[in-house]
Amino acid sequence: MRWGVLHLQNGIIKLYILHSARLCMNGAVIFNSKTPLKRFRLMPVASITLYWSVNNIHEVATLFMNYSRRRFIGTSSAAATSLGLLPSAQANVNYGTADFILTGGRFFTMDSSFKNVEALAIRGDRILAMGSVDDIANLSSRRTKTIDTTGMTVTPGFIDAHSHPVFANEAVSANVDFRTIPEVQAALRDQAAKTPKGHWVAGHLYDDTKFEEGRPVNRQDLDEVSRDHPIFIRHRGGHTGVVNSMAYEVASITMETPDPDGGKFYRDADGFTGRIAEHALDAFLSVGEWPAIDRAANQENVRLITKRMAAAGLTSTTDAFGSAEDWQAYQDAYYADEMQCRVAFMPSGDIYQAMKSAGIRSGFGDAMLRVGAVKFSADGSASERTMRMSTPFAGRPDDYGILTMSQEEIDAAVDDAVAHGFRVGIHANGDVTIDMVLKAYERVLKGWRGDNPRFRIEHCSLVNPDLLKRIKASGVIPAPFYTYAHYHGEKWHEYGHEKMEWMFAHRSFLDYDIPVAPASDYTPGPFEPMMALQSMVTRKDPDGNVWGPNQRISVKEAMQVCTMNGAYASFEEDIKGSLTPGKLADIVVLEDDPVETDPDQLKHIKIARTMLGGQTVFEG
Repeated sequence: MRWGVLHLQNGIIKLYILHSARLCMNGAVIFNSKTPLKRFRLMPVASITLYWSVNNIHEVATLFMNYSRRRFIGTSSAAATSLGLLPSAQANVNYGTADFILTGGRFFTMDSSFKNVEALAIRGDRILAMGSVDDIANLSSRRTKTIDTTGMTVTPGFIDAHSHPVFANEAVSANVDFRTIPEVQAALRDQAAKTPKGHWVAGHLYDDTKFEEGRPVNRQDLDEVSRDHPIFIRHRGGHTGVVNSMAYEVASITMETPDPDGGKFYRDADGFTGRIAEHALDAFLSVGEWPAIDRAANQENVRLITKRMAAAGLTSTTDAFGSAEDWQAYQDAYYADEMQCRVAFMPSGDIYQAMKSAGIRSGFGDAMLRVGAVKFSADGSASERTMRMSTPFAGRPDDYGILTMSQEEIDAAVDDAVAHGFRVGIHANGDVTIDMVLKAYERVLKGWRGDNPRFRIEHCSLVNPDLLKRIKASGVIPAPFYTYAHYHGEKWHEYGHEKMEWMFAHRSFLDYDIPVAPASDYTPGPFEPMMALQSMVTRKDPDGNVWGPNQRISVKEAMQVCTMNGAYASFEEDIKGSLTPGKLADIVVLEDDPVETDPDQLKHIKIARTMLGGQTVFEG
């Protein structure tokens, strides 16, 4: 280890490596240069010399060995002054004047180093400074725009660590998110009228438990829509669907056809019910004439969904099962300046194979579009009641859920990903599946050298004390659903209250000091962060049922999950997740203070403004 010093000169932060301890005097060093003598705080640094512009001072901090970024910014007033930083604001006019100043509101910085903040300055795409109104006023010029947030609450941009933003493409599919079956049928009839006979009619955002009729859509309901088209409506969870009689004919599925491994064709005394699950979907998706989705439609889909997400206060999301077409769509929207939300892209299937061949690995990209962990799926769905558990579903004593990968397949997938430089995220809802995924991770991590790779368990829905201990010991990041306890309450009767005390276990994860990530799983669950806060804080569904009250967390803890924990899940905690000078100016202004709001009304807090990299992308 060598000692180094930071020096500000002509708009450049210089990191010097010192070879002689004789330069040290009482914890400081005199740097001899043509500029006036200055005193500098010493810090341990990597043994290299680098230069950064002051706008990227946050990158210098990442070089400090055994020093967190927070400790760097929290240097003494003398050290801050020697660097040209205002002691109270952590920046000064040597950086240049601010483009925007936010003032008047309550600031939730999510950074304990910055309390009692009264104003915040932005320059370019970064937070320039934070401090008192008077301090920040020193950064103003005639071109600086002031945003008055009086009576409002300013927070970091919210982050969704697991979503499927482009899963529902309304350009070629009917939205069937209705509460009566006749409404679903009407939407499908409209879609069939635009579709050639014999071609598939598709529907999306179907939810089997929310109908006023008290039952799901079945095969006969879809037969009433059309017998000239195969019809497929996909559950918003993505793991199940409902098809009509012609769909079975097109797929050559008869009552004698066995269920596929990891899938199921549901039957009753009258034959097929129409419901299909997991790998059974493949038999229909791979045959017949499906609607064509062109490149322009995919790009427009990205524009529309990221606009909606920005309006909800999301500044970063994650595509947790991306295809080659999805990657292309994000790239097209990005270069057309149409993305209003940052995207971490978790590749799967064809694009994963292509990235491996091209030498692309996790971390490739920039702050707007970056390759994350590779995604695999090892069991069924929580909301569709197919996840693999050690105990059966309530009222179904022989139903333990569905596995979609064996232990050998999980092991091989993890080995291959690590060999190609990819982090790993595996969908595992049930306790049986979580155990299998942890076994694969523990085997790879045994004797691991280097930084924690932060392997992920997507959903990680049903846990127990043993699993929690192993998750903590392995440095694994769980990403449980953050809106499910509230939004999908009518489904939890099929698990029962005892299981729900260990499902979506945010309280347990935090108690075990596990950096639990925020996850909507949209389209299966709503992505709105305000609903997420309400769901995690109350665990109460719209009918007033409370599911797992022992897993409640506080509003401040929920905000931590949705900001810093989200950034940590993608290795981006140094650039986003808190209001900190040097980080990206991803900022949300709320009309109300979540801490002061009735917990049962949190989802109704309105978004007044969303800023992405210092630019307003939504204004209420």
